[in-house]
Amino acid sequence: MPMRFLAAIATATMTLAATQAWSQDYPAKPIRILVPFAPGGFVDTAARIVGQKLGERWGQQVIVENRPGGNGFIAVLAAAKAPADGYTLLMAHTGEFVVNPAVFPNAPYDFERDFRPITLINDAPIAWVVNNNAPYKTMQDLLAAAKATPNKIGASSPGNGSINHLVMEWMGLTHGSKFLHVPYKGGAPAMAATAGGEVPAGIAALSSAMPHMQSGRVRALALTTAERTPAFKDIPTLKELGVKEVEASIWVGLFAPKNVPQPIADKIYGEVAKILELPDVKARFAAGGGVTGGMKPAEFTAKIKRESTSAKKVVVEAKIKAE
Repeated sequence: MPMRFLAAIATATMTLAATQAWSQDYPAKPIRILVPFAPGGFVDTAARIVGQKLGERWGQQVIVENRPGGNGFIAVLAAAKAPADGYTLLMAHTGEFVVNPAVFPNAPYDFERDFRPITLINDAPIAWVVNNNAPYKTMQDLLAAAKATPNKIGASSPGNGSINHLVMEWMGLTHGSKFLHVPYKGGAPAMAATAGGEVPAGIAALSSAMPHMQSGRVRALALTTAERTPAFKDIPTLKELGVKEVEASIWVGLFAPKNVPQPIADKIYGEVAKILELPDVKARFAAGGGVTGGMKPAEFTAKIKRESTSAKKVVVEAKIKAE
């Protein structure tokens, strides 16, 4: 057997052994989780829940580092360029890996090229809501009115090019119900506008709508998820109402740089999957209307690819432009 071939085998064997030993020692120092948003939001909360539990279980400090701005690009690029050693992770959501690539075709990062998905953390419904004084009692009423008077019924969203906006346009493309899109700078002002009667309808993360639902100022007519949420079992899904093509949610997921060694990625996934099964963790996510994840990396990757394909199609057909 040629010496060169034997040397190659020896090198590969030593590399594998070193990687396995490294993964056994992992984590040997503090871990940081980058978040593309300011403290207190949906993604930040998920990072802190998971980070706290990881720190307790591993006996290492887990630091949540908020890097807001630039449509999420700042944090995502920092994570993509970090050493692929498992000590820098990214907690991101639908916006960074489904919406941004569709709305910004020249985005400076690529999901498949730059990242290794670890797992889905939380999957939260998007709700169609109306002001409590609006005449639409059911989702069928709202859809029929939007179909009869295209681009007349105002519907709020957290902003142009948001997943909420895409769902709104998707409804028009597939169902013929065309709304007048009224974008705001964030979910809170969008819901405040609908709750205050400035705009009759809105499409929002269920967690954003909940305070106004509880105060009686808005009513949720339907969810865009495949199934009803356990926290609000009385709210039907669009699928149940015959709108089968439109399905979306606002999810949060954990990612690592692309070249993180497989044993380390597996170790992180295994620990996080156990954390997501803890009753107190499930309860915290359920309080916001969400469902804990735990998807295997391959399943999570397939979900992102599927949703990205739908988002790109909607952006092109509805001629959505970034602002």
